Amino acid sequence: MDLREIPDWSPRRLDAEASMHVSPLDVAPHPCGAAVDLTLTDNGDELDLGTAVNATPAASANACFTAADNITTGARAWRRVLCEALSDAGLVNYPPEWWHWSYGDRYWAAVTGAACSIYAPR
Repeated sequence: MDLREIPDWSPRRLDAEASMHVSPLDVAPHPCGAAVDLTLTDNGDELDLGTAVNATPAASANACFTAADNITTGARAWRRVLCEALSDAGLVNYPPEWWHWSYGDRYWAAVTGAACSIYAPR
């Protein structure tokens, strides 16, 4: 959505709408705003990455894991594109969820060996 299309929205409404897509800073599982859930699209059409975003291990036969081997060759290729682009930008993936990426939170610090996180809950 282009913010120019909604100039009359109040800051409170913007926060509420954004919270439908990105966790508020004080709410798990994205407690500090440094994690995102995302997928790839082509002209607005979601590409096949093997499962829906937020698929559970049980419902997806573990295909939600980033390195799952029970997905199509095409889905694996799209995951590789996603992984390369986001890893090159410094984000880290939460392996049980191919769509979950973070930068600067506690998980990122643990994976990268950083001395501490950049962001933390309020």
